[in-house]
Amino acid sequence: MSILVGTASWTDKTLIACGRFYPPQAKTAEARLRHYATQFPMVEVDSSYYAMPSVASAANWAARTPEDFVFSVKAFRLFTGHQTALAVMHRDLQQSLARQGQPLVYYQDVPGELRDELWRRFRQTLAPLQVAGKLASVHFQFAPWVQRNRRGRLHVEECVERMAGHQLAVEFRHESWFGHEVAASTLRWLRSLGVVHVVVDGPLGFSNSVPPVWEATHPALAILRLHGRNAASWNIRGALASSSRFDYVYREDELRDLVPRIESLAERVDRLLVVFNTNNEDQGQRNGRALMALLRGGGEHP
Repeated sequence: MSILVGTASWTDKTLIACGRFYPPQAKTAEARLRHYATQFPMVEVDSSYYAMPSVASAANWAARTPEDFVFSVKAFRLFTGHQTALAVMHRDLQQSLARQGQPLVYYQDVPGELRDELWRRFRQTLAPLQVAGKLASVHFQFAPWVQRNRRGRLHVEECVERMAGHQLAVEFRHESWFGHEVAASTLRWLRSLGVVHVVVDGPLGFSNSVPPVWEATHPALAILRLHGRNAASWNIRGALASSSRFDYVYREDELRDLVPRIESLAERVDRLLVVFNTNNEDQGQRNGRALMALLRGGGEHP
């Protein structure tokens, strides 16, 4: 049983600015990642959701972390159904897409040959981590409008096909996937696709939230992703950083309640990744350290 605890990103502006996690001498991207990797055994790469990383960046991540350190890389937002600004695309593709006269595009807006090229480039960026044995998963967090219907299923299945040879993890953001009468069917379908079901802890009672379904769909890997329980900020609109939306510190009693479920899930897979997406200042890092202490049998909440 292997439980690896980490956070969603190590480069958030508020994390760096608060000055509590990184030592004063960690002033460069390299120094910060090297320090992070002394504290946690895994990290989720969130920047790849906003824009594709370069192959050189991925190679640096692999080189700057210990041999047994692993990454979960979020899929580029276009692939998961989110609207995407042309400005975050590669320059040559921007020029091709600009002919459509739209500053924002969705997946269905992109011509087939350009889709093929985007997928090829995304797989290419992952190669250094995969070759180094440090790519634990490619995380597909689908948009809330990707629902449990024919269109939604076909899109997920296309993503799986496009990423053949990679371990995919799937996180849904619409209640239709795990309604009382369909949850078992959704899990069977995910198992048939060979993908990892992401267990979600977050605010409940919204159409774009799902309950925590503590099941494994792949024998090699499970993922728990903790968004905090700040219902007031879950659906805030506007140009707010994710640090505002996921502004939450888990209390020690909340973490203690999670421990038996985490350990039970870990017993069903080779490896369990626990990712804190609470990312205002050092919330994720504090939560991660506290949970690791509890899993070791300790208990002091920092």
